[in-house]
Amino acid sequence: MNQTPLKEHLYDNLSVLLPQLKEMDDLVHEKKTLPHGQVVYYLYIKEMNEKMEIQTFLKLLLQDHTSLTKEKLESNLSMMTTRSVKTTEELVDAIFDGHCVVLINGFQHAYILETHGTKKRSIGDATSETVVRGPKIGFIEDLDTNLALVRQRLKNPDLKTVDMKIGQKKYTKVTIMYIDGMAQSSVLKEVKKRLKQVTIDDIQDSGVLEELIEDNVYSPFPQIQNTERPDKVASALNNGRVAIFVDHSPFVLIVPASLATIMQSPDDYYERWIAASLIRMLRFTSIFLTLFLSAIYIALVSFHQGLLPTTLAISISSTRENVPFPPIVEALIMEITIELLREAGLRLPNPLGQTIGLVGGVVIGQAAVQAHIVSSIMVIIVSVIALASFTVPQYGMGMSFRVLRFVSMFTAATFGLYGIVLFMLVLLTHLTRQKSFGTPYFSPDFVFSYKNEDNSIIRLPLKNQKKGERYGQS
Repeated sequence: MNQTPLKEHLYDNLSVLLPQLKEMDDLVHEKKTLPHGQVVYYLYIKEMNEKMEIQTFLKLLLQDHTSLTKEKLESNLSMMTTRSVKTTEELVDAIFDGHCVVLINGFQHAYILETHGTKKRSIGDATSETVVRGPKIGFIEDLDTNLALVRQRLKNPDLKTVDMKIGQKKYTKVTIMYIDGMAQSSVLKEVKKRLKQVTIDDIQDSGVLEELIEDNVYSPFPQIQNTERPDKVASALNNGRVAIFVDHSPFVLIVPASLATIMQSPDDYYERWIAASLIRMLRFTSIFLTLFLSAIYIALVSFHQGLLPTTLAISISSTRENVPFPPIVEALIMEITIELLREAGLRLPNPLGQTIGLVGGVVIGQAAVQAHIVSSIMVIIVSVIALASFTVPQYGMGMSFRVLRFVSMFTAATFGLYGIVLFMLVLLTHLTRQKSFGTPYFSPDFVFSYKNEDNSIIRLPLKNQKKGERYGQS
């Protein structure tokens, strides 16, 4: 972008600056004539600045009755946070960042006063990644605060940050954070390259940026990890990964990601290794249940009744005796109902949402069974699947499995168990081919790997880790 240098004459600079700020009723721009005749012009957006600090600056200017030199001005402003700029574009950026800009006639540069009063909420608990034991604090919608939360945990001189402005008009501010010497240079280079290629300006949250820089937009799986926990970001940085902070977003992106790292929870490291390994195994078991439990039921009832034990086959047959729909329709009715209740529970206020989810599920399920629309065993299966889908630590990954569940149901209704196996092979093939910023997304040794036990299902005791290795949510 071409830079327009400032000139010595004040009104030459205003003729370039003011047309870019027209039709802004909340923009304060005033002229002050100092006692010795020098003209000062200052501009700021009133809702984004602390007026008291601006008044303090004006008092410092008015107290000097002699000619205002650069040295005297800087001496007067030594008690305030200021910086000088030499282009019009820097002035416009500073105004929209919430600062006050000051132009002085005869000066070929302008001053930026750090008078912004950021509107932000107080730091609170992480709401989307709750833990029983461990830190409760979560990020907020302020970039500087989020960076400070991580730096408080990582007092490492090698912790580096790179500020960037992305988009066609460079409105969105992002910060790349990494530990020098631990982060892979190829990953860091790829992150900067993809961020520079972003041309969309309307980035209100890191979720938009995540979709713009991921490897495969057509994959159902998220290829970038997101978190609102500072401890999780600090641990990932210690394991050589790169964090991307987006201004005005409480969620930080972590790359590269893999299926194993996304499926990890902070609880895995704040509890003892035996319990953590059991919980991890339970979590991966829940993935299988979410994807294939309804499909297996449909396949067995529709095509492979002979594989069921006689007693179980008779029991299922008796529950479906008066149900007029085939198993696939029966499953779809209940699955769609559960998804509607889940979505309604998220959108309604918290107390009401919980009540609707609980009472609605019980009432609709019982009524559907009594009306012979679905069988009682189908209600049990769908309830188990709903519970299993909530064990996934990252919400986006849980949604991916919920979508794929419908695909597995249709393959089971069409081809039976053969369709389920075929779908599983396609899914595993896709996962093994998938990459995240040049690193494999799915590794065959994810069940157990002594070399990289952090990314496996079985977590060894921390004492067993090799000397110098880091532990944590890698």
